[in-house]
Amino acid sequence: MSFQDIKENADAIQENTKAYIETSIKYYKLWGFKVVMKSTSLLLKFFLIAICFIVVLFFISLALAFALGAYFDNYAIGFLIVALLYLVLAFILYLVRFNFLKIYLLNKFSEIFFND
Repeated sequence: MSFQDIKENADAIQENTKAYIETSIKYYKLWGFKVVMKSTSLLLKFFLIAICFIVVLFFISLALAFALGAYFDNYAIGFLIVALLYLVLAFILYLVRFNFLKIYLLNKFSEIFFND
């Protein structure tokens, strides 16, 4: 085997290595973009559903407060009862302190990140 053959093989190895590295970089950029887009769409869907839920909860709270106010012939008492219900609910959630949201998001993001 001559020196020229070794030099040609080394040049081919260098070109193939460079092409492999460039292809790998392109692949990981595309993969990162895919993961970021799936994560962003998941968060956007979550926030849109949360906003809709908050609006519905707001109107239900108003209806309950007015209904209780009409029942007690004093709207202020109706609103105070609804506020106390939310205060009790917040206290119970504080005592329980389960991280349902954190567990849900961790599962979804790990599913996106590791399974694709």
